[in-house]
Amino acid sequence: MTSFVVLLLAYILSQFFRAFLAVISGDLTRDLGLDQGQLGSLQAAWLVAFALTQFPVGYALDRIGPRRTLAGFLLVAFAGTVIFGLSRGYLSALAALALIGIGCAPILMSGFYLAARLYSPRHFATMSSFLIGFGCIGDPLSGAPLAYFLAAYGWRATVFGLSGIVALTALLVMLLLKDPPPLPGTPQRHVSLLDGIRQIVVKRPLWLILPFTFVSYGVTISIRGLWIAPYLQRVHGFDLAATSYAAMAMGGVIAAGALLVLPLYRRIGAKPTVIACAVTVALACFALALWGEASSRLAVGLLLVIGLFGVTYAVVMAHARAFMSPQEIGRGVTFMNFVFMGGAGVMQWVSGRLVNALDRQGYEPQATFGWLFIFMGVALAVALALYVASPAESKAGAPAGT
Repeated sequence: MTSFVVLLLAYILSQFFRAFLAVISGDLTRDLGLDQGQLGSLQAAWLVAFALTQFPVGYALDRIGPRRTLAGFLLVAFAGTVIFGLSRGYLSALAALALIGIGCAPILMSGFYLAARLYSPRHFATMSSFLIGFGCIGDPLSGAPLAYFLAAYGWRATVFGLSGIVALTALLVMLLLKDPPPLPGTPQRHVSLLDGIRQIVVKRPLWLILPFTFVSYGVTISIRGLWIAPYLQRVHGFDLAATSYAAMAMGGVIAAGALLVLPLYRRIGAKPTVIACAVTVALACFALALWGEASSRLAVGLLLVIGLFGVTYAVVMAHARAFMSPQEIGRGVTFMNFVFMGGAGVMQWVSGRLVNALDRQGYEPQATFGWLFIFMGVALAVALALYVASPAESKAGAPAGT
């Protein structure tokens, strides 16, 4: 239980950092002279660095365990927050966000690793959903609470305060997190990084799941982590306080959705759950593009729908896990996390370039964000069309409650 609480604290930080740019973007635009494309690149740097680090994370978890792995990487995140607080331009901020992404990379995977080692496959999705759902509290904390500290102390002092929290978390991990007991029997031969990736990539059942994995999380986190503030401010005239409350509300429903999706998953299985949620999110994106500018209440309501149904991370992971052997769980979930976060980083980068290009061509904000939401909806719909053709998890191989 102590290990779960420590991991939860660390994951709250990870969720906070992947979403906090939405509220701090105005300060960065003013003080560092960033445009919309560069803001998108900052968030993409966090996600891409996070994704690329999954491979050494998986290797480290197998070799030295989650305690030392997580504590060491959190020190990298500490360095990144300090550099970010000292940043005077785009490149230093970009490097800082990349370091924070690297430092946060092993947090969720440490939880998955412990769940896979300590709990039966039946309870993997349950424990994953609890960690994700409660950890998503970090998302709303990056809304109104962050805005309060920004207004009271400024963004640099706030970031330095965050660096202290990161350092404290690293210390708690080192002191309180417990590694799982050694595996019984003869030690297994360690598989190289490339061999481990190859064993997962060649699994045919995953081929139609991976495109959806690449796109789905990216749509939701791009809207919540990057575009909710510019959209509400430029299209609906929200001030910082109103924007922060909307961002906090979307973060709150993301946390709730990660937990509420679990009963649906247990009742009807992974694939139908994911399809139902993805259809809802795609329709909400198209509705935002067509009618979002007409009413701020409608726009916020649709954003909340995207948040509530847009994080099926644990369910997709459970679906993919059904096709992995026990010996492949560690590198399998790490590879899936790479695809999730790498896709989110690409979605951030592409969406930033799209908004920047439309702005330069003189499009009004309503049209710019309308095309952005159409892009999000189409990308999700295409990935979903491939996912629909994927094999469902078998009753024998299903990880939880089916």
